[in-house]
Amino acid sequence: MSTRVETLEFQAEARQLLQLMVHSIYSNKDIFLRELISNASDALDKLRIASLVEDGPRVDSADLRIEIEANVDARTLTVRDNGIGMSRDEVVGLIGTIAKSGTAELLRKLREAEDGAASSDLIGQFGVGFYSTFMVADRVTLLTGKAGESGGTRWESDGAGTYVIETVDDAPRGTAVTVHLKPEDSEDRLYDYTDENKIREIVKRYSDFIAWPIRLVSAPAANDRDSNDDETAESGAENAADRPLNSMKALWARPQSEIDKAEYDQFYRHLSHDWTDPLEVIHMKGEGTFEYEALLFIPSRAPLDLFTRDARRGVQLYVKRVFIMDDCAELLPNYLRFVRGVVDTHDLSLNISREILQQDRRIQLVRRRLVKKVLASVRALQENDAERYRTLWKEFGAALKEGLLEDADNQEAILDLVSVDSTHDADRPTTLREYTERMKDAQNEIYYLTGDSRGMIENSPHMEAFRAKGYEVLILTDPVDEVCVERVAEFDGKPLKSIAKGEVDLDTDDEKKSSEAEREQLRKDFAALLPWLAAKLGDDVKEVRLSSRLTTSPACLVGDTFDMTPALEKMYRAMGHEMPRPKRILELNPTHALVMGLRAAHERDADSATLGDTAELLYGMALLAEGGELRDPARFTRLLAERLAEAL
Repeated sequence: MSTRVETLEFQAEARQLLQLMVHSIYSNKDIFLRELISNASDALDKLRIASLVEDGPRVDSADLRIEIEANVDARTLTVRDNGIGMSRDEVVGLIGTIAKSGTAELLRKLREAEDGAASSDLIGQFGVGFYSTFMVADRVTLLTGKAGESGGTRWESDGAGTYVIETVDDAPRGTAVTVHLKPEDSEDRLYDYTDENKIREIVKRYSDFIAWPIRLVSAPAANDRDSNDDETAESGAENAADRPLNSMKALWARPQSEIDKAEYDQFYRHLSHDWTDPLEVIHMKGEGTFEYEALLFIPSRAPLDLFTRDARRGVQLYVKRVFIMDDCAELLPNYLRFVRGVVDTHDLSLNISREILQQDRRIQLVRRRLVKKVLASVRALQENDAERYRTLWKEFGAALKEGLLEDADNQEAILDLVSVDSTHDADRPTTLREYTERMKDAQNEIYYLTGDSRGMIENSPHMEAFRAKGYEVLILTDPVDEVCVERVAEFDGKPLKSIAKGEVDLDTDDEKKSSEAEREQLRKDFAALLPWLAAKLGDDVKEVRLSSRLTTSPACLVGDTFDMTPALEKMYRAMGHEMPRPKRILELNPTHALVMGLRAAHERDADSATLGDTAELLYGMALLAEGGELRDPARFTRLLAERLAEAL
């Protein structure tokens, strides 16, 4: 027998709001089941807390549960809990949030939320998630009984014009929401949400780590029943009901001391679908005004899509163990996109559908803490486990170096982690810290050279003087290095200097004094040749000068201190940017036989046609020596063939 039956009509504002909820807020209709389970879990949490208070309801926590009942014949799906339940007033106040009068303010807030405004005050209201059921339902029925009270409340609506609320006498403690599903052949093209496999899939994806057991109770279709197997079916149903659909094992919520390596490895493989064990595990907990747990993993090998535009990035985000999104890019910067894991917050600003993260101070706080913890863990590997650190840098070093461009706040910390090849040791990379510790007493700069490969850099003409003087040079071969060295001005107070830019003078003061007369004589000897070459090669070079960096090669090309490198220019062109072709400086080795012969030939006959061809060949040789591309390869090979023929 029931009393106090009321049939009420939605106001126009409420109908608008409901349409917005059903058609605009959610992108994935599966989420309705996540929302119902989340509400049920909150109800169980509230009952457990209430039972701890003096004069609170006495309950057995072991008996608290969530049940999902699918009725194939009736096409209904019921989510039931034996939690705190609701009184009639609470039903009106919570579920009726959008069903009662005066909804204009809430409607305005929802529209603002769609435009990106904060809507954290709307999250957690029972009615918001509850109304997602109308995406898949023709009608929704709710039956609830408040713990410690007799009787209960029944609420029903088709989400169109009216809703019915009544007081009933026979409602058990807790809340049961029955969703009367739309037909399978409706224009919405819904999944069959009475299908056990679909239910298991949704629970596994969104609610696997809910702390309370979620059990499936199925009502089989009439044409599938076999009277001969009634006893077996009943036994099987009981066994299935005893097995929760969810694992309830939120590994990140357990103390680290209780978790062994095998559990971490198993969880990582489940999370990342990687068959190898993680290289490093980072388990952390944030407490204070904003609480969260994080369980992060650094893989032992780079994914194939690490440097592709559509690569998977970010960690999984949970709120109170409820899955929110798969790749939450807001919690880790792009250069840490290889990190896998889970972040579970106790409170977070989401949009109304809980599918989009709102930007606020708490998000930035968690992000900063996670970044610092990951970088600190890499630093610990660098100091305590050289082998694993080398593996990490080999797999993810190029991505980490992107942080030098993206993350100014942590640039120094990332620089401390950088490991690069150098001329000091062909078999072992070096850190910048180790480099500075080995610097010569009179050396004030960190020397480096960028290029496509170690072999090309080591054989570059720019290396000759540094090799002869015993100076260590960093060998940078990653494409990102070209941009990084432009952004990073110094390390530990020592400027970074490209040996392919500017003038190089490695002689000591005593060496300069002893060779001053010789240098002056060379300047006089080449006083006529240098301006002639500069004019002859004016389309390609802006200056020709004598070099102090060459010992065996006849010539090389260098840039001014702030010039763009050829490799960087090539990168920009590959990205579709039109770049002006820069002119560089041609440096000549005055002691090389070819350069000396060119000077002598110029003194004999400065107007010789072959002399101009030789100048072109000299420039082309310098360009090829650094891995550059000839503007006219056919002309170069023709001139070279003619000179070789004359020599033979």
